[in-house]
Amino acid sequence: MKLTLIGHDDRYAVEQLQMALFPDDTSAEAVSTLHRGDTWLTATTKITLNGRTVTRSRRLRADRETVRLRRRCLQQSYYLAALEFLPKPPAWGALAGVRPTKLTTKHLLEGGTPASAGKMLADVYYVTPDRQRLALECSESTVRAAGLLEPGDLSVYVGTPFCPTRCTYCSFVSRTIGKKTELLEPYLEALFQEIALTGDLLKASGRHVRTLYIGGGTPTTLSTPQMARLLEAIGNAFDLSRCLEFTVEGGRPDTLDLEKLRAIRSHGADRMSINPQTMEDAVLRACGRPHKSGDVLRAYDQAVAAGFRAVNMDLIAGLPRDSFDGFRRSLESVAALRPANITVHTLALKKGADLFERREDLPTAEQVRAMVDWSSDTLRALGYKPYYLYRQKYMSGSFENTGWSRDGLDCLYNIYMMEEVHTILSLGGGGMNKLNFPDGSLRRFHNPKFPEQYIEMLDTVLRQKRELFALMDAPACANQS
Repeated sequence: MKLTLIGHDDRYAVEQLQMALFPDDTSAEAVSTLHRGDTWLTATTKITLNGRTVTRSRRLRADRETVRLRRRCLQQSYYLAALEFLPKPPAWGALAGVRPTKLTTKHLLEGGTPASAGKMLADVYYVTPDRQRLALECSESTVRAAGLLEPGDLSVYVGTPFCPTRCTYCSFVSRTIGKKTELLEPYLEALFQEIALTGDLLKASGRHVRTLYIGGGTPTTLSTPQMARLLEAIGNAFDLSRCLEFTVEGGRPDTLDLEKLRAIRSHGADRMSINPQTMEDAVLRACGRPHKSGDVLRAYDQAVAAGFRAVNMDLIAGLPRDSFDGFRRSLESVAALRPANITVHTLALKKGADLFERREDLPTAEQVRAMVDWSSDTLRALGYKPYYLYRQKYMSGSFENTGWSRDGLDCLYNIYMMEEVHTILSLGGGGMNKLNFPDGSLRRFHNPKFPEQYIEMLDTVLRQKRELFALMDAPACANQS
């Protein structure tokens, strides 16, 4: 869709909403205008589609203008015009951001009530009642998780950007190694140096690791001896006596066996993620995943036998060749295992994924809506509650990814990372450090994306880690750079 701006340059704010509401339409035209009068600031949007033109306006008192309120006004006018062309109100209304719960969490932490937070979502952002409830429940989990933190607490992410094969929907930065494992050893040697340095810096700073997450890629692409060495390096470098949760992303069941799971558990990890994405074998093949649903069941039983406190399982709504009935069977099969967490993702078509170019046999947005809505009703009935959510660009139907937990087994790392309530230190290729400062500001620092770059630029990575700790020790200076 063509977008023209008149009287303002807030393109990003309007364009992100446009992409969410009209993800596949290239024939329409929209004009977003901002007029400044003596008393009022008036945002007007005109959308022309299929020979029909609709114009809607919102206004703001000129003496109340801030960047945030101005952009909100522009988005509201766009949303109200777009609504005339949509078959039904979108679930998230005029919200285009990836973290809608940050609004409700901030509201609650500042003394607001769930009722007033829900009213804000409805009146300001036009969020539907079911998504209001979803956001509020997740924000309440965030408030509880934030209450577990003390000054100096942070979380650590250790990245292992390797996978045995690449799934068609995947856009993550990772190396597909197949049988070519020669890059693993030099990568691990570099990672061990970053782990050791970070451990020394943590001890000197007096900070504490509250949650630890080994992600990827697929970390369990590592052999059992390699995984044991990685876990030993972490155990030697970090004081985990105050760590509330230690997760290893198993991901692919074809990378897991009982020996590897026992090795991971014996080195202190208490949470494992086993991600079938679907339990339909035909859909697995369409996604480029060589394992079968039976391998998922085997890996889950082995994780339980190895003694993990909690197991997470991921599913994706909207995969190629899937259907509502297929998704229903997948969720019923996974839920029958009673894992601690079930995460329901909505397929996002990212440019780095093979599926972005070959959009074949994909369910419609309405079919995805049925999958997502049915999963919510079913999981609630089974005693699960939503504890975190986030959205992505190019998501089918513009829905969300939601983590569900039972028996109070929320994944704290997921909350801390997504809600950005405290510092996340990332180690390894593709990692992103998020530094939270006492004044509420946040700064991001990236590690090199690819394993080869990470190895080559290790000296730069280590220097940056020292600089990050210097920034954390002098927060008053952090925002001056």
